[in-house]
Amino acid sequence: MAHYYHENPNTKSQRADIEYYFDGKLFRFVTDTDVFSRKGVDFGSDLLLKTVSAELQKKNISGGRLLDLGCGYGVVGVVMQSFFPEMKVVLADINKRALSLSSENAEKNHAKEVEIISSDGWSGLEQSFDFVLTNPPVRAGKDVVFSFYEGAFSHLNEGGTLYVVLQKKQGAPSSITFLEKLFGNCEVLEKDAGYWIFAARR
Repeated sequence: MAHYYHENPNTKSQRADIEYYFDGKLFRFVTDTDVFSRKGVDFGSDLLLKTVSAELQKKNISGGRLLDLGCGYGVVGVVMQSFFPEMKVVLADINKRALSLSSENAEKNHAKEVEIISSDGWSGLEQSFDFVLTNPPVRAGKDVVFSFYEGAFSHLNEGGTLYVVLQKKQGAPSSITFLEKLFGNCEVLEKDAGYWIFAARR
């Protein structure tokens, strides 16, 4: 069976509908086989959304260009666009099934300022961004995860921020060390149930 970091999933489709509440708002998503966390929004993505949303609200940030890198079926990008409607949001993934779901889920949840891009890591992305959010594909290996970070450094605008969620046991400390060398900084914003949210600023 292909894992979710794969361009053309070949497992038989078994679509499902899930619900997700964020900050009092109900979202409905369609999921499928061979996409990440298909049975429900995962704890890490939920914690990432809570942490980043709180930070942007605290800083009175409402607009900018945001990338959901490795978007899966679109949860992070769709929710951020819903709560920050002035943002231009790009959802990017290698998985064609995930991209199709992301497009469907953006429409289903009335996320209008969303662009869907097929991209193996950063290969299909030419734009620059103010915010990059990622729950990186750890199953694809450390080289792939670190390439996400290197691409973020190259594509972030001055003053832009990369936000990452990783479990400690899946390499959060080594990622932080790598980002400190790459960006010159990395701040741990939140820790909960073994998940770390950290930010590197351009």
